[in-house]
Amino acid sequence: MTTFIPANKILRKLPRENAFYFFTSIGNYTGVSAASLEEFVKKILEVNVKSLEFHLYRGDFQKWIEEVLEDKILANEIKKLQQTKLIGNDLRDNLYLIVSKRYDKLKGFSS
Repeated sequence: MTTFIPANKILRKLPRENAFYFFTSIGNYTGVSAASLEEFVKKILEVNVKSLEFHLYRGDFQKWIEEVLEDKILANEIKKLQQTKLIGNDLRDNLYLIVSKRYDKLKGFSS
């Protein structure tokens, strides 16, 4: 059974220690982080695409979204994207589309 998580909980601003920190490889921090789903959506468009590839295929996005933001629906969408093996701007565009649509839907529930 899935537990219902309110939209405003998924959309909350997180403490810095729970933020997502973007790396391009192990030990190579980009200087970019996201402490909310809203920030995460914006950072997808800004961060080096190598960082998106690195984190998607390691399962980092899925894990952070599921465990920290507590959004199992979006985590599943990210898992499906992982299976497409997209890279570069195709990956960025698809990731942005998935995350921004979910963000907009949750925003509609929380207002």
